[in-house]
Order: sequence, then C-alpha cells, then structure tokens
Amino acid sequence: MTKRPIPVLAIACVYLATGALGLVYHLSQFKPQNPFDYDGVWASLVGLLALVAGVYILRAANWARWLAIAWIAFHVVLSAFHSLSQLVVHAVLCAVFAYFLFRPRANEYFSAAQ
Repeated sequence: MTKRPIPVLAIACVYLATGALGLVYHLSQFKPQNPFDYDGVWASLVGLLALVAGVYILRAANWARWLAIAWIAFHVVLSAFHSLSQLVVHAVLCAVFAYFLFRPRANEYFSAAQ
C-alpha cells in the first residue's frame, strides 16, 4: 500500500472532527417535545456523512474522496444563501480539498487500495 499523503491525512482529520462535532451538536438540539422538527435530523445526517468520508478517506476508499468533495460542494451551495464570507470560505475549502484529494500522489494512494 502506498503511504498516505500528509494533505490527505489532514483533510480526513478535518472531516472527522467536523462530522463528530456537527453530529454531537445537532443531536443535542433534538427535543423530544418536538419530534417532528426534521432540521436537526437532516443536519445530523450531514454530519454523519462527513464522519463517514473522513473514516473511509483514511482507509483509502476512492468513493470517500468523492463524497468529501460532494459534501463541501453542498456547503458551498448552502452558504450561497447566507453571507458572502461563508460562501468564500466554503468555496476556497472546496477548491483546496479538491486540489489535494486529486493530486497524483493522492490518486496513487487511492488507487493502490483497490
């Protein structure tokens, strides 16, 4: 197996931390008195997807890097409905993540696992 590139490790750690923190935060917002408030459920699912992407990037699953890019691209679209600064931050993160997840060393890492 090819050695994991440092940027790929860093991105996986960002996804693991973001997913875990987002999942815990949004699950803590769940109130049994209002069980039909699905916003927290959807946000928790998005956090879970980030967690899954981080875990499987570490396991060199090629689909996980595509999930990671789809996840951050989803946030770019969501942030377009918020402030310009959020849009810029998410767009820059998307570009940086795509750059490092699809470089030749990363391609080698993800293809070696198959």
